[in-house]
Amino acid sequence: MAGPLIPLSQAILLGSYPKEKGSTALSLWAMTATVGPIAGPALGGWITDSYSWSWIFYINIPVGIFAAGVTWIIYRTRESPTRKPPIDVVGLGLLITWVASLQIMLDKGKDLDWFASPVIVILGLTALISFAFFIVWELTEENPIVDLRLFRERNFLGGTIAISVAYSVFFGNLVLLPQWMQEYLNYRSVDAGLVTAPLGVFAVILAPVMGRVLPRSDARIISTMAFVGFAIVFYMRSKYVIEIDTWHLVIPTLLQGIPMALFFVPLTAIILSGQPPHKIPAAAGLSNFVRVFCGAVGTSVAGNAWNNRTVLHHERLTERASGQPVVQSTGRFDAVAAAYEHAVGARAFRFHRQYAGRDDGAERHLLRVRGDLYLIIPLIWITRPAKGGGGGAAGAH
Repeated sequence: MAGPLIPLSQAILLGSYPKEKGSTALSLWAMTATVGPIAGPALGGWITDSYSWSWIFYINIPVGIFAAGVTWIIYRTRESPTRKPPIDVVGLGLLITWVASLQIMLDKGKDLDWFASPVIVILGLTALISFAFFIVWELTEENPIVDLRLFRERNFLGGTIAISVAYSVFFGNLVLLPQWMQEYLNYRSVDAGLVTAPLGVFAVILAPVMGRVLPRSDARIISTMAFVGFAIVFYMRSKYVIEIDTWHLVIPTLLQGIPMALFFVPLTAIILSGQPPHKIPAAAGLSNFVRVFCGAVGTSVAGNAWNNRTVLHHERLTERASGQPVVQSTGRFDAVAAAYEHAVGARAFRFHRQYAGRDDGAERHLLRVRGDLYLIIPLIWITRPAKGGGGGAAGAH
């Protein structure tokens, strides 16, 4: 049900502003969207620690009712052209099948030993076959549920792939970082949320500035600066050790808000650039679907990669436990832990933490790779400059 919120909100904003203020509309949208990274982790951590994890879902009910009421009050008297094309039932069914199969496969693969499990094999084949049929059907259907023909346009293709790949890396990091702090640094949920909260500070401050700068700039240059900024932040995080203090955790998170402000609005403007009014909802919806889907896939892949590397290095450290270096480093710890009932578990945790501080630790390795990925994304340069910086606003008015 939440899927249409982003494309509909973008389409409504671009339709409500004149052409020359399209960048301002997108900047305002981005500014409000970044409130989530500021309040979400801290609020979610506080709710989890103080009440129950289920309340992170219940809290959306009053917020959703309030937002729906305000939207209705503002737009209830505004008319817009409406069409009632036939529903592409086959395309919708194929879409649900391949997305659900792929997501379940990625989520359950680790628990079921991946392709050694018949369930994972069946899910993988189902996703592959239904995706192939989906592509063929949507390209030949007169009224497709997803207009794949939009990918024929250079700006839509390059912008969508760039924002999706980057978002998958960004979101995967956003999910793993609090887990790393809780598992290795013994942070509470609310403390991990507070550390990640500064993420949106610069994003909110700079979003209105982007509304003024973007119409007079090349969105491709600004987006490239964002990629470089993300790479620098991830490189800083790749140097994390388990002895790190809170301040050095906060600095990269705070700085990450700068590339965030230079990231979403310019690429959205490129994606929607030159789209006619009747295609803006479809273009915004498809690009956001690809972006969110890649974010989910990126999170699953990053989580599995982190777990696999953690297990691998933990086994290597355990195998060397009888060696002199490890015995010396853990001897005093074992002498103290022996007084406790769970001394074996305590020692295992010590090995786990020792691995976390290694230069080839899972979190640090993944962050270093992600920084490299941002540096090799040239896809935005296959696009044409978004005229006026307003992107889709040109056709929305």
